[in-house]
Amino acid sequence: MINLEVPKKFTGLVRQAHQVSKEVLRANSRKYDRAEHSYPKELDMLASLVDGMNDGGGQGAGAAGVRREKSDDDSNRNGSNLSTALGIIEMCWGDVGLLLSMPRQGLGNSAIASVANEEQLERFAGRWAAMAITEPGCGSDSAAIRTTAVKDGDEYILNGEKIYVTAGERADLVVVWATLDKSAGRAAIKSFVVEKGTPGFELVRLEKKLGIKSSDTAAFVLKDCRVPADNLLGDPTVNVEKGFAGVMQTFDNTRPLVAAMAIGLARAALEETRKTLESAGVDIDYDQLVTQQSAAAAEFIRMEADFEAARLLMMEAAWMADNRKPNSLQASMAKAKAGRSCVDISLKCVELCGNFGYTEDSLLEKWARDSKILDIFEGTQQIQQLIIARRLLGKSSAELK
Repeated sequence: MINLEVPKKFTGLVRQAHQVSKEVLRANSRKYDRAEHSYPKELDMLASLVDGMNDGGGQGAGAAGVRREKSDDDSNRNGSNLSTALGIIEMCWGDVGLLLSMPRQGLGNSAIASVANEEQLERFAGRWAAMAITEPGCGSDSAAIRTTAVKDGDEYILNGEKIYVTAGERADLVVVWATLDKSAGRAAIKSFVVEKGTPGFELVRLEKKLGIKSSDTAAFVLKDCRVPADNLLGDPTVNVEKGFAGVMQTFDNTRPLVAAMAIGLARAALEETRKTLESAGVDIDYDQLVTQQSAAAAEFIRMEADFEAARLLMMEAAWMADNRKPNSLQASMAKAKAGRSCVDISLKCVELCGNFGYTEDSLLEKWARDSKILDIFEGTQQIQQLIIARRLLGKSSAELK
């Protein structure tokens, strides 16, 4: 039976992640928001700490990949999916952009951890991997990818363009999604690990963004880029019956983690807003009906309820992954709810706090800017709702577009 409280065995991780978040990420949040594209050198030490936590048998607090392991044990498990999500909440309480900038904690690492074979796991261990999916003509519809991969002996030749690659400049590896056969549709979409410095793999620009300015967001062009055949993640065959479930398994693991990012930011905004309201004499009384309290207090209680619903959905999705249960529906529900709630909460907190929320006197205005990406990447709000509808109605992507 699922228990949506924080497991006792993870309390040490949560406490440590919060301390690091407070002393490193939150402390440097405004500095790197103002210094867009500057590398946060403070994170090198932090990355070493996370590596030590992983080597010691724990789970890091960054956006590291998680893997579902097969087991004959049918008992309830609280494993790496949930522990990683709990760590991410604490780290994003400090700063989302800095979390995304942590070495060896990229979303590409999640892709490798989700679908790589044992040899690939060992070969790419300890390296920082970004993930490249989006293209100029392909955003939310991953199946519309036009970057091609053509087999040539023991190599694949990749051609195409990728944009909005988080940590693309700083990472050692980039997991590139490409199609083996455009006519085969989704089934031909595969992911390839491309090492930085590979001929034909060119960084063309870094994006200037609304939020998460401390995180570099890159655009690449692939021109006859040759990649070893054994850098293809998962099954190399095109199976029309299976579709591209193999590469999409990555999202079942990473969408709850993005939801965790949103929950961490929303909690930070709520805590700061509570302090501001209480200092202004606003009494938030949980023993009184909402209709009998001030408008500010009633709004705050509503936001807390929205936050808690998102948190519980995220916990459920992560728990299901740990217990080897299909969680595509729950992962999308968690991502959709948390992404939307995070944006709503952060903007309302700015409104409730007036000039204090709108100026740089606090981090509230920054959190409001940072929040929007959490409703966009890893699948937009609209795409998540479409996936949820397909799952609930039993419709295929061809039947419900």
